Amino acid sequence: MSSSDVIGVVILARHGDREGFYQDPITYTASATQITALGNVQEFQLGQQFRSMYINASSPTFVQGMNTVLFDQTQVQVQADGGGEGGVIFASSISVAQGLWPATSNYNSTLANGTTVVAPLGGYQYVLSASINPNDDVSLEGFTSCNTFNNATLAFYNSAAFKQVAAENAAFLNSLPPFLDGRPVSLENMIFDYMNVQSIHNETFAKALPDGFLERVRALANFHEYGVFSSPQVDGIGNIAGRTMLPNIITGFQAIANASNPLKFVYEAISYKPFISLFNMTGVASTYPELAGIVEYAAAVVYEVRPGATPNDPMIRMIFKNGTNDIFRTYNMFGQPGDIP
Repeated sequence: MSSSDVIGVVILARHGDREGFYQDPITYTASATQITALGNVQEFQLGQQFRSMYINASSPTFVQGMNTVLFDQTQVQVQADGGGEGGVIFASSISVAQGLWPATSNYNSTLANGTTVVAPLGGYQYVLSASINPNDDVSLEGFTSCNTFNNATLAFYNSAAFKQVAAENAAFLNSLPPFLDGRPVSLENMIFDYMNVQSIHNETFAKALPDGFLERVRALANFHEYGVFSSPQVDGIGNIAGRTMLPNIITGFQAIANASNPLKFVYEAISYKPFISLFNMTGVASTYPELAGIVEYAAAVVYEVRPGATPNDPMIRMIFKNGTNDIFRTYNMFGQPGDIP
């Protein structure tokens, strides 16, 4: 099989850099926030990279049959989580789409009188993106308003493993109040996000924070979030963020593999939580322990649908990059090397 055999792609991408954000440690009910200019740049660059990989006819991974000039709504499906983080994820999807389908004078109409009218902003392409509200559709945010999930989260906090990690890090946690602007400090409470946002956008904070503090807080956040958003059993409640996404992913595979269906490009804009569940469910986290936690801003998984031995036997390859400064690499799923049925 050559590297150019790509029938279509299903993409999952985290939003870009945003302002401060707070989540209730039990229900994960979130406060409103908004994307930053940096976040939009990260997502636009991600879209440009997707374009160079899949919508460039000279690329070795060009998706055969994709319209390389104009956005074609029959070939593309875009959905964005419209829940807890407000408009951040939807805005990210728009920036990715701008990178994928940039403005072009080819987006025009020739009128009966012979006049050619180019779309506004130099031919800006208006890519259709659906904002998915979890009150109406749980596919992108399956943990919202779920008492079973809340109970499982409480059980994790009361577990011996959680209490042991809290005890082992008590002295470190007690050293953090000077850097948290009055926020309560405990392993249950989310403290990494505040420190991460400040380290990016607050020069005074970044200079004052001791070396190694942010990395240690992130390691604790990874333990915390992996414990909440994973389960040992695939059908466990901790995997709910990934389980509710599976229908969209599998339906995307099926549509792309169906030669009579024009769909070739599925893009789901999401938060970090489904990544944790899906990496756990597919065995990626156990094979690559560095992925058992919170992915970076603009992290992206691409499931490439590729031909198998016969037309009715498509294969899937997973590639992933952990944020803007990473590169795409192939990762094995289910403990199996290479493409899988």
